[in-house]
Amino acid sequence: MIKVKNLEFSYRAKRHIFRDLSLSVDAGQICGLLGSNGIGKSTLLKLLSGLLTPNCGSVTTLGEEAQQRTLSMLQEIAYLPEEFSLPNIRVKDWVAVTTPFYGSFDHAFFAKAMGEFEVNEGEKFGSLSMGQRKKVLIAFAMACSTSLLLLDEPTNGLDITSKQTFRRLLAEWATPSRTAIISTHQVKDVENLLDHIIILDSKGMVVDASTYDISRYLRFAIESSPEGAIYSQPALGGYATVSENTTESESNIDIELLFGAATKEPQRVRSILNPSTK
Repeated sequence: MIKVKNLEFSYRAKRHIFRDLSLSVDAGQICGLLGSNGIGKSTLLKLLSGLLTPNCGSVTTLGEEAQQRTLSMLQEIAYLPEEFSLPNIRVKDWVAVTTPFYGSFDHAFFAKAMGEFEVNEGEKFGSLSMGQRKKVLIAFAMACSTSLLLLDEPTNGLDITSKQTFRRLLAEWATPSRTAIISTHQVKDVENLLDHIIILDSKGMVVDASTYDISRYLRFAIESSPEGAIYSQPALGGYATVSENTTESESNIDIELLFGAATKEPQRVRSILNPSTK
């Protein structure tokens, strides 16, 4: 599905965003892409869609060199950027001129999603709030029925009810042949949907693992003492901790704690999640 090998990228000389980054994402996964502000999450999504060109290394998306932006690749990618601009025309007119680019566009799914988001297709974009415009684009991106869905901070600007609708629609959209990569700071909005988690820091990859492996190798718990934990923070009843899982039972993942551990102790987390490197 996606293969990134020895990627190097910078917007200007001597300030690398990525240096020797390699990763792969298989079909059928919903992947969370996490990292601090400015670390390169949006840049990576643009590289995957061919909007940016690597300085070195390769990016293969859907079996093709991403930077070539072939028609066969582009018609299988739906990309929702964090920032966007839309013409002040009726939603249904915009949909009518845009859907021909996507041969598998599901009009029934789009109508259903718009109904659940409570947005009227007859309204002009200029009369919609930023959150309502975001709902239109989310509904449209999913209705494109593409093999790859790239979402950059999709839940920003959504209220609690709309976030619940987003999760429900994404679960319905997902199939074994479709892959979604979601860059987000709002990890609680997607936590229960993720199959795979990627966490980036200034030196590259810290976490690139399935949620199954994370739950096997790391233990998330409330403890009376932080002693022995990789990472901890105060919580009701003691400390919320991340430690190496030495039991045979899986642990329920807390992604916010995982991110904290990956940020404070990247080497330890990377070593635990990649036993072959120990």
